[in-house]
Amino acid sequence: MTINSTSSRRTFLRNAGAGIAAGAVTRLTMMNALAQTAPDYKALVCIFLMGGNDGHNTLIPQDTAGFAAYRAARGALALPDGNTPLVQIAAKDGRPFAFNGGLSAVAPLWGQGKLAAVANVGMLVQPTTRQQYMANSVTLPSNLFSHADQVIAMQAGNPFGSGGTGWAGRIADAVQSLNGAAAFPTAFSMNGASLFCTGNAIQSASLYPGFDLSLNGLSTWPTTGPQPRAQALQEILTFDSGLAMVQAADKVNLDARALNQMLRSAGTSQALATTFPGTNLGLQLRQIADIIKLRSTTGMSRQVFFASIGGFDTHSSQSWQHWDLLRQVSEAMLAFYNATAEMGIADKVTTFTESDFGRTLQPSGNGSDHGWGSHHLVMGGGVKGGDIYGTFPTLALGGPDDTNLRGVLIPTTSIDQYGATMAKWFGVGPAAMTQVFPNLGNFPVSDLGFLG
Repeated sequence: MTINSTSSRRTFLRNAGAGIAAGAVTRLTMMNALAQTAPDYKALVCIFLMGGNDGHNTLIPQDTAGFAAYRAARGALALPDGNTPLVQIAAKDGRPFAFNGGLSAVAPLWGQGKLAAVANVGMLVQPTTRQQYMANSVTLPSNLFSHADQVIAMQAGNPFGSGGTGWAGRIADAVQSLNGAAAFPTAFSMNGASLFCTGNAIQSASLYPGFDLSLNGLSTWPTTGPQPRAQALQEILTFDSGLAMVQAADKVNLDARALNQMLRSAGTSQALATTFPGTNLGLQLRQIADIIKLRSTTGMSRQVFFASIGGFDTHSSQSWQHWDLLRQVSEAMLAFYNATAEMGIADKVTTFTESDFGRTLQPSGNGSDHGWGSHHLVMGGGVKGGDIYGTFPTLALGGPDDTNLRGVLIPTTSIDQYGATMAKWFGVGPAAMTQVFPNLGNFPVSDLGFLG
């Protein structure tokens, strides 16, 4: 099953004239026009690869033994093939690897030290071996290999469910004091509501890029009409009906309209010169760049963002499909990096990929099945790039990292370690870190070292 954004919801919002759907935006007021940007502005930007990205065909070993093991396990899925070339790279210790050719746009950042890979990341409760897994002698995350459950778990940073908050939301909670009295949302999701951005205290919003909440009925002829209509709508939305569900819906509408006005009022500065691809992900990252550009007006010091792209549940026809998806990710990522460089804050913005889980090493026809660990990319001027972090797994069916005989590889790096490395860079202190990632203490290393 391919997981994509819900088109029916998007159509409803467009037809209703509601291009911005704000969620959990509380006590939203107009921004202070005199607010100043803190000198240590930082942002985290997650690109979620919905459906379970095939990390094995994203980052491929090129040493003789490693590549032979890869080809033996992957069979017909092994790269390069007639559709997908490879882009050669190397770790800092000289180990040769290659990117899927779909990543060719962003690959030059590897050589510039602005792009890194983190190997075999996944949801864990504690370090787990094949022997422990086979003997059922270790606590495992709930409902492994289920899209619905693992999308929630990976965004929540919780191996047993959602807990009601996302790990980026909790990171933002921990540093919210750095934003002072700024009333602008701290967290934005660019493809509808996301658990990832939900915190206990922060303001958050969900958007669809390019949509506008200005209601068509409030701008029609005659010119004397809009103000009374707007006043009537305001009175309807603020009327105390005594019906909790109706008033909750009215509150979301009010918050969305207020946020829309904030974005429109602040968006009068010169547009970015960087050209973004016209793909859905490109538009999402363009919207994020536009919001970051408003930081001097909004007075924000810390922000988190969520973007996503679907289609990674590649049970069939994987070769071209996977290449094309990575091409879209790569081109959008490069444009976004260039935009942060244009703004002079490339070292203040860290962009990274995440996914439900990885894929099986063993093919299933011309596709792959649900796996566990997967490789991910981290990009930004503050990244110690050109290297691979974590432990690259043994690519062998039934090998030391396999849960069975199909190459469902046990993660060697937990999502807690991956996220905590970024949280530390973001300004989360040791005391708050265990609240953000409650299982972090189960792992011997909390900072993987890919950020300065």
